[in-house]
Amino acid sequence: MQNNQTNRKTVMHKDEILRSILLSDELPTLPTVASKLITLTAKEETTLADIGELISQDISLSAKILKVSNSAFYSFPQQIGSIKQAVSILGMNAVRSLVLSFSFLTMKAGTVKSRFNFEAFWEKSLASAVTAKLILEHTKGVDTEEVFVSGLLQNLGELILARSFPQQYDSVLQAVEDRHQDTFAAEAAVFGINHSEVGLEVAQHWGFPDVLLIPLKYHHHPEEYPGQNSTIRATVRAVYLSDLLVKVLYSQHPEVYHKQFRKEAAKLLGLTAESIEAILNEVHIKVKEAGTYFNLKIKTTKSVQEILQEANIRLSLINLDYDQMNKQLILAKIHLEDLTKELEDKNKILDNLANIDGLTGVYNHRYFQNVLDQEIKRSLRHNKSISILLIDIDHFKLVNDTYGHQVGDFVLAEFAKTIQENIREYDTLARYGGEEFVVVLPETSCEDALVVGEKLRSVIEQTGFQDNREKYHVTASFGQAGSTPAAEDNFSKNDLIHQADQALYEAKEKGRNRVVGYSPKKKWYTF
Repeated sequence: MQNNQTNRKTVMHKDEILRSILLSDELPTLPTVASKLITLTAKEETTLADIGELISQDISLSAKILKVSNSAFYSFPQQIGSIKQAVSILGMNAVRSLVLSFSFLTMKAGTVKSRFNFEAFWEKSLASAVTAKLILEHTKGVDTEEVFVSGLLQNLGELILARSFPQQYDSVLQAVEDRHQDTFAAEAAVFGINHSEVGLEVAQHWGFPDVLLIPLKYHHHPEEYPGQNSTIRATVRAVYLSDLLVKVLYSQHPEVYHKQFRKEAAKLLGLTAESIEAILNEVHIKVKEAGTYFNLKIKTTKSVQEILQEANIRLSLINLDYDQMNKQLILAKIHLEDLTKELEDKNKILDNLANIDGLTGVYNHRYFQNVLDQEIKRSLRHNKSISILLIDIDHFKLVNDTYGHQVGDFVLAEFAKTIQENIREYDTLARYGGEEFVVVLPETSCEDALVVGEKLRSVIEQTGFQDNREKYHVTASFGQAGSTPAAEDNFSKNDLIHQADQALYEAKEKGRNRVVGYSPKKKWYTF
């Protein structure tokens, strides 16, 4: 009986806290556009044009969205010049996430002073958002559009409690600092409720959809999510993992969370050791870049490797006397400076290697695969066609055998340059491998793609590549394949590439220096 009374009292206390928060003058309000956008996106009849028209009413917000749309945050090959175009390319969910992200990043401290550091809170929140997105980018078969805002808002309840009850939340911060208490436990002791519950309640009050509410509820205990939606499950787990990785970047015990992150990333999302390593190497760069995209000042971020190195040094100094400590600190400082310089140099190299083919200067095979994924998703959303051209330089081995590999490399680079100069700004050229190249043609029918292929074939045939000795002429064979993915029941990216490869094979079989389009009935379309 006594336990029941205690439980009833706790529930009433929670209800009172939540009621006070929702009625408080200190509760942040959503900007008008964000509030209307949530309502609008909940309606089935809403169109992309409706979304674009709403956002265009806020000039400042429109400029911010265009800035991010044209940044490396999305890495679209074409320039996006209007909100209408941004909504069309990014899609409704991604634009909603951007609007909410900018809206929350403008929320400041309340009217009452407190110990709560709002700048540090938003820095960590942005780091969580970036990290969650980065984690899902390395996870196969999931959509990353919603995870950024889910990562950003995972600790929204902390902000709400700190603004609504600043003095009481100071007690929470003091308990965490003095007793090294867990934030959840300290909040429960003071309020009878934790920030996850508060964040969820406020988000429901604002009308958030389930895809954003569920990660707020389960991100601290991802395995408790009972639903079957694979995208939401992956989002919940990525947000949980992002919290661990942010603690590596900002806590006093990074080595503990580093070990936990590696273990949990493999367990929850099946990430490979290679993917985990890539995430750890990239995260500090991505966080710093995001600060510029979202107008938030981020202090110079250290790499995970540097952070762990410093943590190891601190541990090794504990049992040293003063002179030994001084000597070790000096050596450690020198070592860290050398390491930092080495990492900076390596990061510059990695940035170039990540997407660009070193010989030709065009995009590499990895980047092609990513762009094709993005363009297929866009084609599916808007029921548009997409085509690719697979290109092979004819008899290229003869060029190498006759003139040597240096001339062969020169021809490859000039060939790529010529193709690049004769395609549209928003088409993507990449080196597929060896003397093969590929062009991705968004919103292009098979018929139009064949016309493009013939134009490129003719230009190559007529162009001489002049070095300081002589002029070299080559021809090329083109295999074209295209589709309207939304109209196909079993569309596959790999099938599309395979079809272009079959068409290229047919072009070479027919004598080379020609363009052949794929046909499922083997009735090849030939220029």
